[in-house]
Amino acid sequence: MIYDISPAIRPDLAVWPGDTRPSREVLLDMGKGDNLTLSTLHATVHLGAHTDAPSHYTQDGASMGEVVLDVYVGECQVLGRREEGGGRGTRVEMGELLAVPDSQRVLIKTGTYPDPYNFNEDFAGLSPSLIDELGARGVKLVGIDTPSVDLFSSKDLPAHRACARNGIYILEGIVLSDVPSGHYELIALPLKLDGFDASPVRAVLLGEGGGGRGEEGA
Repeated sequence: MIYDISPAIRPDLAVWPGDTRPSREVLLDMGKGDNLTLSTLHATVHLGAHTDAPSHYTQDGASMGEVVLDVYVGECQVLGRREEGGGRGTRVEMGELLAVPDSQRVLIKTGTYPDPYNFNEDFAGLSPSLIDELGARGVKLVGIDTPSVDLFSSKDLPAHRACARNGIYILEGIVLSDVPSGHYELIALPLKLDGFDASPVRAVLLGEGGGGRGEEGA
């Protein structure tokens, strides 16, 4: 089974306020008599399901063209958040997760950004202490179903900085609403954008998930 966890890129896809919305410029159109159709995409690189390059949040971090690709392919674990957790506008803590993280790639389902085409500012983020604990467990990539691992109002970006000090790559803007908790194979390769600070990805999960190794459903 394949779960597509990337929102469709179209003009009404929400982006961070002030960032560049996606638009298509058609240069040639067979419907108008041209010999082929040719178009240009204008958009932020932090678009929909995307990964941040370390250069986005660290002064001398690697750009998108320099990242290690193996973190974006392989076994991953989708983890839900307990209902008694902090909810919208709060940071997820380790004790709120429905199961113990045991994969090098962890995707956290908060349910606080339900519609990628309507930006809401009160989405959840990740706590720096959670990221430190994930780093201690050998996690190399963390993903979240919101536009950022930090809260909308955050200026000092403590979750991003925690990822930097733990060598954890970041996957944001994924759609996990229909994905049961459990283990999958992740494929979320970024474009080789030399010098850029992020890249959209076509993120998919392979497998049935749900259960195994003590997960609870979510």
